[in-house]
Formats: sequence, C-alpha cells, structure tokens
Amino acid sequence: MKQFMNSKDQLVTEAIDGLLRTSGGKLARLDGYPHIKVVTRTDWDRSRVALVSGGGSGHEPSHAGFVGQGMLTAAVCGDVFASPSVDAVLAGILAVTGKPGCLLIVKNYTGDRLNFGLAAERARAFGLKVSMVIVDDDIALPDLPQARGVAGTLFVHKIAGAMADAGADLDSITAAATATLKGAVSIGMSLDTCTVPGSPKEDRIATGKAELGLGIHGEAGIEQVDFTGARSAMQMVAEKLLPHMGAGDHAALLNNLGGTTPLEMSILTEELARSPLGARTKWIIGPASMMTSLDMHGFSVSLLPVDEARVAALAAPAAPHAWPGLAPLGDVTVKPLPDGLAPLQPVPSAHPARRALIDRCCKALIAIEADLNLLDAKSGDGDTGSTLAGAARALHAALDRPPLADPTQLYRAIGVELSQTMGGSSGVLLAIFFAAAGDASASGKSWIGALTAGLDRVCQVGGAAPGHRTMIDALAPALAALPNGVQAAATAAREGANATAQMTRAKAGRASYLAADKLKGHNDPGAEGVARLLEDLAGG
Repeated sequence: MKQFMNSKDQLVTEAIDGLLRTSGGKLARLDGYPHIKVVTRTDWDRSRVALVSGGGSGHEPSHAGFVGQGMLTAAVCGDVFASPSVDAVLAGILAVTGKPGCLLIVKNYTGDRLNFGLAAERARAFGLKVSMVIVDDDIALPDLPQARGVAGTLFVHKIAGAMADAGADLDSITAAATATLKGAVSIGMSLDTCTVPGSPKEDRIATGKAELGLGIHGEAGIEQVDFTGARSAMQMVAEKLLPHMGAGDHAALLNNLGGTTPLEMSILTEELARSPLGARTKWIIGPASMMTSLDMHGFSVSLLPVDEARVAALAAPAAPHAWPGLAPLGDVTVKPLPDGLAPLQPVPSAHPARRALIDRCCKALIAIEADLNLLDAKSGDGDTGSTLAGAARALHAALDRPPLADPTQLYRAIGVELSQTMGGSSGVLLAIFFAAAGDASASGKSWIGALTAGLDRVCQVGGAAPGHRTMIDALAPALAALPNGVQAAATAAREGANATAQMTRAKAGRASYLAADKLKGHNDPGAEGVARLLEDLAGG
C-alpha cells in the first residue's frame, strides 16, 4: 500500500475526524459512526433554509470541506465512491432542518438519487419542507440517458449557499439552484486513473495518452487521446465545452482531480486563458482541488453563464477554507526590471571559429540532456541535464549577439547570459566562472589562463574543491591537462568524472545532503557533463 491510510474500513471516519480537529470548533459530526457519517455546522440555528449535500467519499474536499457559513449546512459522507445510506441522509436532514426547510443538492448517480430521494420522502413524512435538485453537468458522454454530476456541483453549492445565508426562502433557492445546474457544463481529462484503497489500480491509460471525459470515480471517458502537453490538453477540453456554452460572460471553475501538482495547475490556468474559452471567461474559481477523484492526475473545467446576481453570489463571503473564491481572469501585468539589472549590451562581432566552437558545445550539452537527468535522478533531483541544456539552447539562440571577436567581452557576455537563463547553483557558478575569466583575460591572461582563473574563483566562492564530488573533479584536471591538447583534457576529465563514482561522501552541491549508499557507483552528473562535452570536442 502506497497511501497514508490505515484500514480501509476506518479511513473515511478517520479523515472526517481529522477535518473536524482543524475546523476551530465550527464543524461537528453526528454520533453515528461508522454507518452514519454526517458533518454539520456548529453555529446553525435552523432559522434559514438548510443545504445538505454529499455522496461517496474520495472527492475531498467535497463535500464535508464545504460545510460552513455561506455554503453547505451539512454533508452526508458515504464510503469511498459509495452513496451514503437512506438513514444517514435522513439523519443529516433532521439534524439541520427547521421551519424554512431544506434543499438537497445531489449529483446524478443512481445510488445518490435513490438514497437522497427516499430520505427526502421520509423527512417530508416528519412534516419538513424538503426539495431536491439533481446536478448533471458532465457533457463528456452525450449519448448517456442521464449525464453525470461532477465539479459543476460547486456552482450550485455556492450560489444556493449565498442565497440561504441572505435569508431567501426555499422556493427561491430551489429555483436558482435549478437554473444554475441547467447552465453548468463540465468535462475532465486525466493522465492516469485513481487508486481506490484496497483495490488494484486499473492502468488503462497508456504512457503518452490522456483520457478525455472520464468520471470522478474513474469511469472511462469518451476517448483516449495522444498527450503532447498542457496546451493541446486544454484545447481539446475547450473544443468539447464550446458548443455547450451559453451566451454572455462565464465563470470557470478549474478543478484539480487530486494528483496534479500546483505547478501544473498554474500552467493549465494560463492555457485556459489562451484557449478559445478565455475570451468569454471573465471570472475564475481556482485552480484548486475541489471535486477530486482520490489521487487522479487530471483536471476538469466547469463553466457557468453569469450575470450580476450570479457573480455576487459566487463572490459572497464563505467560511469553508476549501472554497478558493471568485477572481477575475485578468491579463498578465509586466513591470520593468529595476535599474541596474538590465545589462549593457556589448557590440556584436564576428569570429567564425569561436562561433563554431560555441555552437558545437551547445549542441553537445543539448544532446546529453536525458542522460544527465537520468544520472542526476540517482543522486539529486533529476534536472542537471535540463538545466545545462536549457542554458545551451538560450546561448545558441543568442549567437548573433555576442562580441565573438573580443575574448574578454565574450567571456563576460557568456557569464551575463548564463546568469539570466540558467537556474540553480550551476547557473550562478558558471556565471562567476566566465565573469572571472573575462577579468583575467582583460589583465592579459591567455585563454587557458583565463579559464583557470575562472575555476579558481568558482572554488573560492562555491567552496568546492577536487575530491568534493562536483563538476570540479572533472573540470580541474581537464584545465590542468589542456596545454597538452583537447584530447588530453578529455581523458583527464573522464578519469576525474569516473572517480566521483567511488566517492562515498559529497562535500558540496545537492548530493552533499544524501547518504553515502545513494551516491556510490554513480558519476556526479556535473562532472559527467564536463567529461562528455570535452569528449565530444576531442572527437571532432
């Protein structure tokens, strides 16, 4: 089991109690474990219309995470992907419903419809006013007789919640909720299925593929498509949603299905803004995890036509921390760099031999990107190859700008370029290396002397030395051997790089944070990069 869970039978009750412990006393549960799992507000006085929703667990923070002022009054939780019982739903209704009545907000799944529907009938027999709306916002499978209810449910929760908080009556809230669900449309996409606790994972989505329109319980979608990146993924989602959009401005709810990183979700936000949906989307909710499918590596987009009243309801205050709020989907604001950070641009000059050398170095570093990433993954964070290749691509693209005929200014220009385009400690160290080389060249040093001065400065500033298991272990012997030719330098670099595989303790760099058994047998990726670069040059 690769999940932070205990027993399958207790995971929902333990999760609910964990939620309650962090609510600051604003949430409570009914005393009905394990069969009745109902989360309610503690500040509820039954003077307004109650809102009750719920369903199977595994969609957290839905539904219990949205219980609070301005949203739900109670949430009825089933086991993972399983509807709660009639008694559990009825307990939730009875616990919060007063004279103004109760609205049940139910996703369109057979179990939920039946259990919530029968509980509503039984509650009415107690003399309570109960109405129910069925959310069916998923447009992925148009041939289904009944569309599924997915993340568009949150639009209904929020708009109905704002109205109830303002004191609207049950009929008005039900009418607004019905109109909301008629306008809401949603579709999702994922790179992987979810892992249901206690069950083997279904690996039906192959590497390089994504599934469009899959359900929040892992149900198969409309099709599997080639996955080429966030932009094409959002374009496919947009193509499905566009024919279903209403007139006028829209709010978008960008939902994390559970296993997508915040970095990816921000990229998807940018692609949403760039997509055909962007021009008609004036407001956005998220990106955030709102209606998840356990650990599914995917996202969904829900759209709703909005007017002033809906915008006001979506923007109204709400207590639940899980609700990310409504924000304008605006433009990117760009401010100029502070004075002093925009470097003076040297006058470009031509030197075919130096241009060819830099061109070859850049291409060599780009070619070994994957190899160095794989090596770095054994002792670091797996990005050495990408870091070097990214800088090489930027330098290669700028080859028309450097002062190639002036070695001193060329070293300095390369240092400036690397400081701007190469991240991490490697970018800083190499920028220092070339800046120091430029200073040494200006004082009359030969090109080998200038590069050696650059190495000395890097060792001084970075604290690394030969034997510390860094790129210095290849670079230092290579520069020492360089007066004897590039082949001698390449041989020395290779010996130095291979020696790092036997060093059981790194004394600098990210590898210095790792245990010895994680390092032995693997060359340092920086040293390997130096060796591979010089071997490429020597081979020519």
